[in-house]
Amino acid sequence: MSDPGRHLAQVNIALPHEPLDTPALAGFVAELEPVNALADAAPGFVWRLQTDEGDATSIKAFGDERLLVNMSVWESIEALWAFVYAGGHLAVMRRRREWFSRLAESHQALWWVPAGHLPTVEEAEERLARLRAEGPTPYAFTFKARFSATSRALSSA
Repeated sequence: MSDPGRHLAQVNIALPHEPLDTPALAGFVAELEPVNALADAAPGFVWRLQTDEGDATSIKAFGDERLLVNMSVWESIEALWAFVYAGGHLAVMRRRREWFSRLAESHQALWWVPAGHLPTVEEAEERLARLRAEGPTPYAFTFKARFSATSRALSSA
């Protein structure tokens, strides 16, 4: 469900089994550029967090130097869903257990932002913290417990 005045922001974090420059993470590192290119070209894509190197792997957040952070903005939940669970990204996601540890708490949060707003890492940290503390609300939610841009609960995915 898209709303021309609102976009969907998302953050997800991951804890690699080892540092990125080790052989164990070489497969993940090799997929970064192709997956980012897929995102950039995906229907409904608006923006993603990145440094001059073209990815966000050097951005530290969430109080843990080992964590990787991924943030992006999309025109709708449907556009993000299609990117995450279809095509080339899905093949990489299926391999995530090879590279990353399972986190005990929520690792992803979704929230609506005004069109044109680019969320900060600090904003993402607050959204994920609130999701962990309160569960899904219009402030921060998940694919399974979604809210529309006008804060109406949507059916589960």
